[in-house]
Amino acid sequence: MRASLDMLYRASGALAAVLLVAIAGIVLLQVGANLIDKIVGWSGGTPPGLLIPSYSEFAGFFLAASSFLALAYTLRAGGHIRVSLVIHHLPPRARWGVELWCTAVAGSLTGYFAWYASRLVWDSLRFNDLSPGIVPVPLWIPQTPVALGLTVLTIALADEFVRVLRGGSPTYEDAAQSVFTAGDSPPPSGTD
Repeated sequence: MRASLDMLYRASGALAAVLLVAIAGIVLLQVGANLIDKIVGWSGGTPPGLLIPSYSEFAGFFLAASSFLALAYTLRAGGHIRVSLVIHHLPPRARWGVELWCTAVAGSLTGYFAWYASRLVWDSLRFNDLSPGIVPVPLWIPQTPVALGLTVLTIALADEFVRVLRGGSPTYEDAAQSVFTAGDSPPPSGTD
């Protein structure tokens, strides 16, 4: 089970990275098209008006998808900002309770958002909602990675809850601590 979950988190993070590269590609293609138009105009010709249709809309869709798909991977890597000034000064039993409470509340809220994001995907599919750009895209397509990202984050938080419940330290805590060598001090209070 551990290997499958870790693979899910890595796959989600990898897909987010691919979408970021796709954003860069789309924007670079449009910049190149604009550059060709300018060069043709400066040389006395008529600019062909090159355009990647709905490129900004696609870039926005990819940005939303990559942001949500990266959430679980970032959590597991200790990349989310946590204010841990108080929790680091608690005794071990109290710290365990706070970590358990935090993962339970975060998992519950994320599960709630994942449920409603999935319902939004279903409603967009059912009503055949389309984006308003030059290229009409069925909205369920860009909404699906958002719902998937929230679902994977919910799974990751449930995974962390079980880990803490069993007495282990959260993976995000271990990942944040592993960046420091034996001689380094932890980050300033409040930025963990």
